[in-house]
Amino acid sequence: MISQLSQVQNRIFEKLLKKYGIDDFNGPQGRILFVLWQNDDLAISALGQKTSLSKSTLTSMLERMEQQGHIKRNFDSQDRRQIRITLTEKSKSLHQKYQAVSLEMNRIFYQGFSCEAIDAFEKTLAKILDNLKQYERGQ
Repeated sequence: MISQLSQVQNRIFEKLLKKYGIDDFNGPQGRILFVLWQNDDLAISALGQKTSLSKSTLTSMLERMEQQGHIKRNFDSQDRRQIRITLTEKSKSLHQKYQAVSLEMNRIFYQGFSCEAIDAFEKTLAKILDNLKQYERGQ
């Protein structure tokens, strides 16, 4: 069921991005941008943790996003082995539109739910995610 939810959600999200005139990036790239809109100038390792994307997936997505002009890679001034990811003005300008898409997606998700049900559901999802991450670390 989670897989089906994810597939349907992704299709709807892509449609909403187009509806709001965002055709510069797709949903998974939006997840990276969302994290950077919260905390710009992150090390790749921190970005991977916050997006739950594997290093290989993240690396290929960042290459594409850099080619599209959405992000810049910069060497860390304290540790030149570290690469930091920052937003470009192009991506910063899309933040408000993306927020509108996210708000509409949340409205669709939680239609007919009480505030208490939403809170309980999100706590349950957080616990499941925590369980999965703990298991993954233990492997």
